[in-house]
Amino acid sequence: MRTIDAVAQILKRENIYILPSFPTTAVIEAAAAAGIKPVICRQERVGVGIADGWSRTRNGQPVGAFAMQYGPGAENAYAGIATAFSDAVPMLLLPLGHPLNRDRVFPNFSSIKSYEPITAFAEQVNQPQRVGDTLRRAFTQMRSGRPGPALVEIPIDVGNAEVDAAVVDNYRPVQIATAQANPEDVMRAAKALLAARRPVIQAGQGVLYAQATAELIELAELVQAPVYATLAGKSAFPESHALALGIAGGGTMTGEAYHFIKEADLLFAVGSSLSRHGMSANIPGGKVIIHNTADAIDLNKSYYADHPILGDARLVLRQFIDACRELLGNKARDGAAVRAEIARTRETWLQQWLPKLNSTGTPINPYRVISDFMQVVDPDTAIVTHDSGSPRYQMMPFYRAGTPRSYIGWGKSHQLGTGLGLIMGAKLAAPDKFCVNFMGDAAFGMTGLDFETAVRSGIPILTIVLNNNSMAVETEHMKTSHGLFRTRDLQGNYADMARAMGGWSECVSDPAQIKDAVTRARRVTESGRAALLEFVTTQENTVSHQTAFRND
Repeated sequence: MRTIDAVAQILKRENIYILPSFPTTAVIEAAAAAGIKPVICRQERVGVGIADGWSRTRNGQPVGAFAMQYGPGAENAYAGIATAFSDAVPMLLLPLGHPLNRDRVFPNFSSIKSYEPITAFAEQVNQPQRVGDTLRRAFTQMRSGRPGPALVEIPIDVGNAEVDAAVVDNYRPVQIATAQANPEDVMRAAKALLAARRPVIQAGQGVLYAQATAELIELAELVQAPVYATLAGKSAFPESHALALGIAGGGTMTGEAYHFIKEADLLFAVGSSLSRHGMSANIPGGKVIIHNTADAIDLNKSYYADHPILGDARLVLRQFIDACRELLGNKARDGAAVRAEIARTRETWLQQWLPKLNSTGTPINPYRVISDFMQVVDPDTAIVTHDSGSPRYQMMPFYRAGTPRSYIGWGKSHQLGTGLGLIMGAKLAAPDKFCVNFMGDAAFGMTGLDFETAVRSGIPILTIVLNNNSMAVETEHMKTSHGLFRTRDLQGNYADMARAMGGWSECVSDPAQIKDAVTRARRVTESGRAALLEFVTTQENTVSHQTAFRND
């Protein structure tokens, strides 16, 4: 068989049966011949996003994959891969490579050289017989420790070369090792946790990848510690739980998260990198920090860790549960006062936002769209994601996620339009879920034509466009240029565009119609069609606790 046929057969052994891709690459034909369905996107960045959304939804089991041509294809995919790398998403990238006699010769673009800084693994198959070994290493590295994209470049001449079928016969799906923490370290940290007057737990994305939500709930209830999630960790802890503080990240936070983080004397970050970046909430000083991560590079990186705990989040949480039970004499703490304080603080915060959440004005307030959406959609039946800018700031604190992976939070490196690919990947990975992406008009301008990919490929998602005819999030950054040259203004009729691409759509300008419109759109997706709702919204700039604990 050819090397690319061996690649396709190995993908099947790793349980990959959908391949987002963009021509021209012979991998598409080889995959199709092997029974793997190609999903042809409009542009590479969205195709990478589809693989990304698949991997997040499935916790990397199996991972998503994306194939593209050398040169322009590999170049155009760069932004999507940068997002996946910054958010620690495992996926397999299969760029075709230039023939070996032109490899890394100027001006030819080299995927290996260019992608090495933004991948967990990057290797070229420079000999046909190495294809199995290379893919084994790729699948191992992308899911070990901190997850991340793995790139395997296949030079076109190597891909078409013959290889012995034994490379496939001898290939076995890789098993990923996980590790517990040092028991003595855990016991010391557990004593500090129980000695704290006002402990708070930060749930990172590592909780999701470790599938450790049950353990996190058990520990929180045992020690009666409130829990908030990071941007990428949203849905790791059920936000309807009495100990849930919601979100602190993405440039915004809930009122209860703000209150408890400010007052905490100890913070236990589990499955978190504790990175300082533009989309994280800074941790105020004067707190004892317990830091659990699967990657040692995170420890003492941005904050001094009083108790560094290296290990898999689920295994480490089980160690903490056992240690705390031993120290507490197997009795859970009474948390009535903590739960009452959370409920009281949340209610006070929400009362301040009710004028926006219940606004009857026109254009529609985007917070009203989110509020009404939550009233007609059970979060446990849906997967929801935001886009960059205003939709992220508005969604993250107010949308209450349900079961793990019912919300896809993203954005350490954030390109407008990323959410559309993510939600298509999520729908492919979880076809029984109501999959919805909220995006602004600027984001639609970046990737909106790939709504046609959803229509053509039979991926029945709902896209909600919050159309305020402006880059409202840039209001403070572009005052002079906008005053002189109207630089923030945008225009477009996005419902019309969706219909032109073969989808179902409506444009809604009356807030009283929001719930019915969402219900109609859901029925459309249940019938197998992609749908788009365009809401004509006001230029809302108020964000919940936007400046609280921000990094300098």
